[in-house]
Amino acid sequence: MKNFESFLAPQLDEYLDYRQSLGYRIDITRHHLRIFDQYLRRTNSEWNSLQPFFFLEMRAHLKNESRSINRIISSVRVFFQFLLRREYVTENPLQDIPPVKENNIVPFVFSPAQIDQLLATASESIRKSKRYFLTGLGKYTALVLLARCGMRISEPLNLMKQHYRSDDGTLYIEKTKFKKQRLIPVPKSVMTEIENYLSVRRTLLPNDQNPYLLAAKDQKPFTDQQIRFFFQKALKAIGLDQTRKVIGNLNVRQPTPHALRHSFAVNTLIQIKQTGGSPQNALPVLAAYMGHSEYKHTSVYLRVSDAISRNRLVDFALWQRRKE
Repeated sequence: MKNFESFLAPQLDEYLDYRQSLGYRIDITRHHLRIFDQYLRRTNSEWNSLQPFFFLEMRAHLKNESRSINRIISSVRVFFQFLLRREYVTENPLQDIPPVKENNIVPFVFSPAQIDQLLATASESIRKSKRYFLTGLGKYTALVLLARCGMRISEPLNLMKQHYRSDDGTLYIEKTKFKKQRLIPVPKSVMTEIENYLSVRRTLLPNDQNPYLLAAKDQKPFTDQQIRFFFQKALKAIGLDQTRKVIGNLNVRQPTPHALRHSFAVNTLIQIKQTGGSPQNALPVLAAYMGHSEYKHTSVYLRVSDAISRNRLVDFALWQRRKE
């Protein structure tokens, strides 16, 4: 792990140790503060440099998109609140730094047909040799859980064998993003995929001691990057590997494994509406199923539940742009 290198390195390390001692995850904060640390080094800054204008200049030099810039500035602002409490500084120079205007985020949402096509293509890509088959099948099963159960990418990778209960068709999910735990029922089709994977694993690895439900090598789980690479390969094969697009004030996201989670939520609400149910009334159940920390995170999906209309909007924006 790369160390901080600016004159504030001791205070940055002290702050991250403090955050970690409170139980916070510090990966994203560390990334943001490293950007700040690099800017301090590049500009040869010292304590007397840290005035509001300095941070306005730093913000102007950041090459990130608006949303990321605001989060970087926010992380640095909270860091200076820590410095203020520890009496390293007498005021927070970022206190009155306003956020930059952000583009409207349009998440990519797979249609049910696209999800079926993606999973079918991923299944067909599994190498059939004994050496590679089980590994490929494990990655495919992870994709199934992302698409059919709306999981975050870390959740199927952290599942242990005992977290799957075949007698009642449930998965117990712990160590989530917000340290919440939940027990979810899984569709019969997903149970079939899990049982198929476990059956193949017992056959190919009769002395298997790996404790993870989806097992990689050396008693370890699959990594985030392994699943992303497998996903991207299938995505490219079906012609959906588009890049992020900025159209006016719209930030149209590219398809990612996390988009499968968004798609699960949106398509579930669409299906409820099409069958005469109330998407609004379904939100508490959907929130619990997806492990959201707050109800408002689930209610966002109501605004994008009409995926067909959203895609038409994006297509129209692209068409307009080509005309200009």
